[in-house]
Amino acid sequence: MARQPDRASNYRSLIKNSDGEVFPGHTFSSGQFINLQINAYQFYNHFQYRAQRNVQARQKTGNGDPWRGLIVKLAELNRLPDLDVTAPATLRGAWQQQHVRVDYSFPVVSTRDAFDIANPDFRAVLSLREPQRRHRLAIFLDEGVAKAMPGLVEQIHAYLRFHHEAMELIGDIFMMPGGEACKNDPALVERLLQALSERAIDRHSYSVAIGGGAVLDAVGYASAIFHRGVRHIRFPTTVLAQDDSGVGVKNAVNWQGQKNLIGTFAPPWAVVNDACFIDILPVREKRAGLAEAVKVALIRDHAFFLMMEKQLPALAAFDSHILNTVIARSASLHMHQIAHGGDPFESGSARPLDYGHWVAHKLERLTVHALSHGEAVAIGLALDARYSCLAGLLPAGEDARIYRLLTQLGFDLWHPQLLAQDGQGELLVLQGLKEFREHLGGELTITLLAAIGSGVEVHEMDAELVRAAIDWLQNLHADLAAHLATGSASSSASKLQTVLAV
Repeated sequence: MARQPDRASNYRSLIKNSDGEVFPGHTFSSGQFINLQINAYQFYNHFQYRAQRNVQARQKTGNGDPWRGLIVKLAELNRLPDLDVTAPATLRGAWQQQHVRVDYSFPVVSTRDAFDIANPDFRAVLSLREPQRRHRLAIFLDEGVAKAMPGLVEQIHAYLRFHHEAMELIGDIFMMPGGEACKNDPALVERLLQALSERAIDRHSYSVAIGGGAVLDAVGYASAIFHRGVRHIRFPTTVLAQDDSGVGVKNAVNWQGQKNLIGTFAPPWAVVNDACFIDILPVREKRAGLAEAVKVALIRDHAFFLMMEKQLPALAAFDSHILNTVIARSASLHMHQIAHGGDPFESGSARPLDYGHWVAHKLERLTVHALSHGEAVAIGLALDARYSCLAGLLPAGEDARIYRLLTQLGFDLWHPQLLAQDGQGELLVLQGLKEFREHLGGELTITLLAAIGSGVEVHEMDAELVRAAIDWLQNLHADLAAHLATGSASSSASKLQTVLAV
């Protein structure tokens, strides 16, 4: 296997502080922040680079006119700041090419006890643009979070009273259900919009969501379409939301049984990752969020994967320091991919951050969400790692290494629905490929692994190899269960090592 690049320098600072000029007059004394900047030009530049590579390849092979179709493809994107597109000769009307440049920049603050009156971070993000203004807020709170933290509502009110010259709560805190059920409720978006309307939230006011990824999704969607977009601040309360979805630029609700079918790309005003919310999570939810950290390490950062392997005992025990370190690094990698991956709003066909997700999304539906998203993703990571080996992309043995890490984190990497079939004997999970392509549009593009830390895109999946990967997971699951049933004194880790060595 090729030696991975040394990225030890990445760990000198897990989170880089941004320039002071972005936050004049504000000090984030209780936390650290990343400033995420997205430029719509980046997608154009990425596409142009790939197009030039295609041209060079064609010139070498002599395969047709290297520029054929390129101008048309670029024109279709309508993101052409540096390209003068000539109108076709057959055009009757006048052709004008409009260029619109859009820049987004928002802070992601890692802090603890954000609603402690002595913590200035929340006040600071409210006052970034208008420090002298008293800001109007609508607050939406996950009922599950409020129940798990009985004093939270009063703490929020105390914070608002203490900082009353800078912020004003409009109406009551809006309590809402969390979990996937809130995204499946067709009436919820209307209720959220009604709440924003009753509170007269405008484009200079704030919609603040405190909850897990589903709550952030639903409130974010309502905020994005109300007045064509109002300022939205996220307080993610789960590992999954803090290390992945909560720091992204998407929001959505489900419709007619299809996940995330209705939504927008709308970067938030700010994200506040408060570690105190992670402390109270059940073990199952802490573990589920780690699947996305493993995912982004597998496709982008070999050193991060090594760090999780090294810190595995502490991470599996959910040591607070190690867990928050992993959350911060995962969030940073997700943000870097969004801002610098060339396609922040997913106009193309590739979605590297969805490695393992074509399986996961289908499994969630097949199990009627008995598997959480993170649990389904973990299975998808293991399955696609094995497929990558079978397809000759990933060196032999690396799939077992990935399986070992996920299993020792506590994930069960098997579910009987992987073997569910339709009336024609086809695996139902394979329908996930078709559904994945339909959701993306364009050409089927699946991210697999060329090495740990390096993703690679493919445009077709061999059904027989998928079946073989599923068989591998089933056999490992059965063998591990048999070894654990022997009742010997050896640890589960050593038994797993024995099973993977067979």
